[in-house]
Order: sequence, then structure tokens, then C-alpha cells
Amino acid sequence: MTNSNENMQDPQTKHPAPPFPMQEQDVPGVEREMKPKADHGEESYRGTGKLKGKKAIITGGDSGIGKAVAIAFAREGADVLISYLADVETEDAKDTAKWVEEAGAKALLVKGDISDESHCRALVEQAVDAFGQVDILVNNAAFQMGRESLQEIPEGEWEKTFATNIHSMYYLCKAVEPHMKKGGSVINTTSVNAYSPTPLLLAYAATKGAIQNFTSNLAQLFLQQKKGIRVNAVAPGPVWTPLIPSTMPDADKFGEDTPMGRPGQPVEMAPIYVFLASDESSYISGATIPATGGRAAI
Repeated sequence: MTNSNENMQDPQTKHPAPPFPMQEQDVPGVEREMKPKADHGEESYRGTGKLKGKKAIITGGDSGIGKAVAIAFAREGADVLISYLADVETEDAKDTAKWVEEAGAKALLVKGDISDESHCRALVEQAVDAFGQVDILVNNAAFQMGRESLQEIPEGEWEKTFATNIHSMYYLCKAVEPHMKKGGSVINTTSVNAYSPTPLLLAYAATKGAIQNFTSNLAQLFLQQKKGIRVNAVAPGPVWTPLIPSTMPDADKFGEDTPMGRPGQPVEMAPIYVFLASDESSYISGATIPATGGRAAI
């Protein structure tokens, strides 16, 4: 007799929990220096063809959630443009591309600053030139810095946070809209901070609230215009990515204050993006799916 519970896992102990080794990185951080290593589904994610023939753009696809989403999309049958910021991230981006190509999909690496509108337009054009179309846009890249007080936040840092996290979303959605056919999907990464903002992340949390509003509003606009394009968001809680040891104090304790008692791993986010990108979510638009480790998102 088969034990019906043999494939069950306790979510609280499924992945590493703090305390982690003491660590600190320069912004934006890289995968190879993380302790423990993040899990992007390299060895575990299994695709079933949900995105066969689709073409996707993923910002911040070099590491973290973006990397996990790129791997999952490729194993579901999608070609992927991987957008990343700087030379220091090139090694991580190439590793993502390797996993995408090993899945039998095409990978296109594009380096540049998405807070620049001209770069966003060029990025979309490169995807169209390479793939012939764009069916999925994942606005995932983000910037944050932990600051103890309002006075500690430099003006330039405030502006950079909004430029990276929300302005780029506007630029990319505007650039991709003329190329996206009915059935297309835009997926934005917001945060549990949209519901329960962390004072340490004042600027970042403010952008995540804006993303939440932008997502709902753009979804209504596209449907009113009969575009047939859905717009949704994912709201992760604390997830173990290079952004954490490079921007947050006490990274060794990261995620311990969640009901789960640990941070999420990027692989735990990827199936949500696959669902929202696929035709299985055809009646969902303007929604946000929380993945917060048990933190309230109401």
C-alpha cells in the first residue's frame, strides 16, 4: 500500500532557517558569496509545458526570484530574455542562461539600467527582434537599502529606489504593450511590505505599495480597452537573495520573524509566476498573490 504522506514535507523545515553565517556583500550582491546558497529550482523544478512557445522578458533575471522564474519558464517551454544591471552580475546572469538553454529554450542576456527609459525601449526591441514576439513581461528587478531613520536616507537613494522599482515598470509596460497580443501576461513583483511596511525599508516599501496600485489599475485599463492582456502581481515575504546580505543589517537572522521561522527560497516563488503567466489563470487580472511565510497580507 502506498503511503499517501510519503511526498509530504513540513514547510517550516523544508529549507534552511536562521541563524545563518555572518555575512555582508557590496550592493547588489552575488550568488556565489551567499551562505547558505539560494535554491532556484536548479535540481527540483519540473516543467509540464505550461508556457510552450511563449516568449518572456524577466528583469533581475540574473539571481534570486528572477533566476528561479527564468529556470521555471524555460522548463515550461518559454524562451527568456534575462535583464540584469551591472558587470558584477554577469557571472550570475550567464549561469541563469546556462540553465535556460539546458532546458532547451533560448536565452538572451541584456545588461543595462532599467531606470533609463531608452534602455527599456531597447530591451523590448531586442526581445522582439530575437523572439518575434513578447508574451510575458516579469517586472522583478528592485533596489532597496535598509536605513534606521528618515534622515539617513539620501535624496539620491530615494530617487533611485523609485526609478528602479516603479518608473521602470511604467517604461517597460509602455514599451511592451504594442507588441503584446491578446493572451499576454504582465507580472509585477510587489512585496509583503505593501501590506505591512517595514520601517527599515521606508523607500522600498513605498514603491511596493505603488506597484500594488499600478498593477490593479493597469489591469482594469487593459481590460476596458479590450487588450486581452492580464496584469497581476506576486507579493513575496522575506526571500533569500543576494539583495539581503548586500542591503540589510543582521542578514544572519533574516526571515526568523516570520510565522514559518525562515526566509523563503526563490524556488518557492517561481510556480506562482508560472501560474500567472499561463492560460490556467485566464480569469485572474488585477490580483496579487502573497507568498509571505505566513505573514498577514490583508
